[in-house]
Amino acid sequence: MQLQRYKAKVSKIRYILISHLHGDHFFGLIGLLNTMSLNGREQELHLFAPPDLSDVITTQLRCSRTVLNFPIRFHPLESGWHGVIIETNLLTVATIPMEHGVPCFGFLFREKEKLRRINKEVMPSTLTVADILALKEGKDLYYPDGSLQYKNESLTLPPRKSRSYAYCSDTRYNENIIPYIQGVDLLYHETTFMKDQEERAWARYHSTTTQAATLAQKAGVQKLLIGHYSSRYKELEPLLQEAQAVFSPTQLAIEGQTYIIEEL
Repeated sequence: MQLQRYKAKVSKIRYILISHLHGDHFFGLIGLLNTMSLNGREQELHLFAPPDLSDVITTQLRCSRTVLNFPIRFHPLESGWHGVIIETNLLTVATIPMEHGVPCFGFLFREKEKLRRINKEVMPSTLTVADILALKEGKDLYYPDGSLQYKNESLTLPPRKSRSYAYCSDTRYNENIIPYIQGVDLLYHETTFMKDQEERAWARYHSTTTQAATLAQKAGVQKLLIGHYSSRYKELEPLLQEAQAVFSPTQLAIEGQTYIIEEL
């Protein structure tokens, strides 16, 4: 229902990443899988999650006598493991081990290095499509006899910056993840509690506003998004103010809102 509300096309989903097996993070999955099947999906779906989810999904399908129209390729995430789990032509996705009451993962999204940009102001009109593709790949152009025709730098501009995003789900304050998230453009980090509830946060394997902000500061990230607020907080502005007091480029994660990572 939320995918429909925000006009996100279910048919375009190829990968689903489940951080951990607490109900608020995966109970809706079986409904989504059934919706995909009822809509006629046939394309294979990749599902990344802690190993026990495979048994959960298998049991739900068996007990409801449901046969999906599409294959699911399950990728178990072993506790504490860090590594690349998805690689496409455009980006990589890696796991970030979290510290929670059950095996739990964050996810790090990094764009691959982009192609160089053609400088249209100096580009000769005689260049072929093959020449332009070679220039974008950083190659020089040569005449048939092997002599240099154009240096790449004379016709191109540096590639746009590759962007990065780290999603850190339910976790205690844990500086061990700093090497994984160092310098990312946008960090989402849970902030279930405010600063005065630090002991409660630790006992429940969650983080506070100031802890998330401190981690963002130490990791040198560009921007911080805080979320996963406890239901005890009816107003979110105090959480934002606490985080901004430590790390000023902080925003509240609000459901349905779009956050843009600028492409410089």
